[in-house]
Amino acid sequence: MTTLGLDFGTSNTAAGVFDGNRPVSIPLEPGKDTIPTAVFVDFADRQYIYGSAAATAMQEGLEGRFMRALKSILGTPIAQEPRMFLNERLTLIEIIARFLAEVKSRSEKATGQKFETALSGRPVKFHSQSPEKDAQAELDLRKAYEFAGFKDVSFLPEPEAAALAVEGDGTMLIVDIGGGTSDFTLCTRKGDQTDVITSRGLRLGGTDFDRTLSLAHAMPLFGMGADINAEIGSRKHPAPRALFHDLASWEKIAFVYDPALLRDVQKWIRLADHPVLFERLATILDLHLGHDVAYAVEAGKIAANERGEAQIELGVVERGLTSALRDQILSQEFAAYADMIGEEALLTVQDAGLTPDRVDQVVFVGGSSLLSVVKQGLASRFTDSRLVYSEVFTAVVHGLAIAAK
Repeated sequence: MTTLGLDFGTSNTAAGVFDGNRPVSIPLEPGKDTIPTAVFVDFADRQYIYGSAAATAMQEGLEGRFMRALKSILGTPIAQEPRMFLNERLTLIEIIARFLAEVKSRSEKATGQKFETALSGRPVKFHSQSPEKDAQAELDLRKAYEFAGFKDVSFLPEPEAAALAVEGDGTMLIVDIGGGTSDFTLCTRKGDQTDVITSRGLRLGGTDFDRTLSLAHAMPLFGMGADINAEIGSRKHPAPRALFHDLASWEKIAFVYDPALLRDVQKWIRLADHPVLFERLATILDLHLGHDVAYAVEAGKIAANERGEAQIELGVVERGLTSALRDQILSQEFAAYADMIGEEALLTVQDAGLTPDRVDQVVFVGGSSLLSVVKQGLASRFTDSRLVYSEVFTAVVHGLAIAAK
């Protein structure tokens, strides 16, 4: 029985097998090596929709609930809280299980094979500040695989999997910056032999970059930081920040749509010095546009990183509403994150008793590793190393397929 290599990611998921003498990605969507880790609960047709189709359903305004970045809730209490989905009380672990079951089904259909066991990637640390949450996160994910129909699942840290798939010889530092975590593995390679020396992990990834940009450049357009007058007297207070932090966090957006909260915002419109800000916020809550805003922020981040400047296009909320981004802004907003990543990379090398000049290659894996500020932060610390961008989106799943073989 073949074991399925499965890279369940915060933003995207991939599956792979060893075919002949090489690892291959399974096309979970037509012509694509990955599938967005997204679920849409369609209230009208009473069905679950996955991947790109889930995002399309949300963007087309179908009535339902859209969820993304569910990997981030593993190990937290919210993962095990039962909620109502189409008249069923399910936990978010069970929602993740349904997504994994869909990946299993598509993989079996694409390959003609039956997969009852899986080798799953996992971050080095789901939660780098809490060993208890980290251990619970793996238990949660193991339970999701079992609910999805896998009889057995094993786990391999994602950068250690990637180390099996990258090419070249010498001492390598794998830097895997994904949607939710940053992971590092120092290894040596000679021919087909890979020896892992040490690994480290940090709970910091692309969704943190998105949240930071959203809070700085989108949420102020919807009332964050704006004052609300008291109903009686002359005192003022700022709008509650927790709402805006939830709207800026991919994994929390689906749970902010509450009629009582919308009524509060409508009251803020009446009491605010700048009511238009809260009118926009009311539109987001009333029409469930939180994920549209998050996608706009993410698209602006990618465009500014690639072209040097871009706009966060928020016309879905109000015609012509935009917020300008430039590469210099990304560098400023993300400087602290880039330093954290760079320092964790150095610590990984130091754990092995080595110095940066002993690293022959720094190999970048994961979509967020493409951010210029991240690359610059690593380049400044590993001045003698060759920077390599190889199979950024598929190295982990290819490594899992090799290890599964």
